[in-house]
Amino acid sequence: MIDRISKLLARFDELDLDAVLVSSAYNRRYLSGFTGSSGYLIITKTARYMLTDFRYIEQGKEQCIAYEIIDYYKKGLLDTIEDILLKESISSIGFEDSKLTVKEFEQLITKFESIKWIEMNNMIEEIRMIKDDSEIELIAHAASIGDAAFSHIIDYIKPGMTEIEVAIELEYYMKKNGASKLSFDSIVASGKRSSLPHAMPTNKVIEHGDFVTLDFGCIYKGYCSDMTRTIVIGEASDKQKEIYALVLKAQLNACNHIKAGIIGKVGDGYARDIIDKAGYRINFGHGLGHGLGLEVHEKPRLSLLSEDLIKENMIMSIEPGIYIPGFGGVRIEDLVLITKDGIRNFCTSPKELIRT
Repeated sequence: MIDRISKLLARFDELDLDAVLVSSAYNRRYLSGFTGSSGYLIITKTARYMLTDFRYIEQGKEQCIAYEIIDYYKKGLLDTIEDILLKESISSIGFEDSKLTVKEFEQLITKFESIKWIEMNNMIEEIRMIKDDSEIELIAHAASIGDAAFSHIIDYIKPGMTEIEVAIELEYYMKKNGASKLSFDSIVASGKRSSLPHAMPTNKVIEHGDFVTLDFGCIYKGYCSDMTRTIVIGEASDKQKEIYALVLKAQLNACNHIKAGIIGKVGDGYARDIIDKAGYRINFGHGLGHGLGLEVHEKPRLSLLSEDLIKENMIMSIEPGIYIPGFGGVRIEDLVLITKDGIRNFCTSPKELIRT
């Protein structure tokens, strides 16, 4: 955590900060290691404070070794913050403008009229975009659980099962094999419903000839995985083979060309241009990919409009798709580490069309 705090402190001068107040759960965990549900960090140039309540004092002392742990329930949150700001002679403090509610912010500026409150504009999230070695290892392990789950589920799926049954089995398998929870609610979409990019599982029965799109991920020690594969139950039609081959071509082209130094919209184009030229422009309506870490959707983005600079040690999804209402859809998604010369793919599951 010390190195992460150092990266944050190195950016204090950009905004003329004496300190920062961190209230969001993901940023709090990133900077302190604290996994509890209640807490605030105050980080100054020379001191670290973690404010929580009685339930988490012992846990805070175990997890946040670089911080002084304070039970803010004894005096109340605002008075506890005031004591620290006075003790540290703070005149300007950064806050998470995209995380605080209007009410919370109004309470702060009313209580501390003499303090200059400065919007951090996702400064911590920008630091989080570049993963350190420990984060890369944890995400790679989460992805390996996903690969194992996919190998299991393609032997498990049978005609006559419902989408919900398959989703339950995916969740059970991943938790049984080390996941603490899901990264997001699993998507299991069969037949014509596979044209819905974010379809939730239903009681629809999976039938012979159906496409089945499986988009799922898990959390391992706080870090997320995310992968998608589309399979067919039984024999594929010529149209299904055509659509699948096109999505696979686009996905492989993106995987072969994305690397550090490109802009997000350029990366998106490596897949989108192939789909557009084949006549399916209107059937690929989402971005090619997104960052991933403590949250399953983080910056940067690979999309039509993204000006994000893609850098080494970012972890991103690459997930083109084609969705045809009344017919079905295909999405293929890998989770990759951006390197200087390309990518390191964390997903080892096969990408050729699997017929179960």
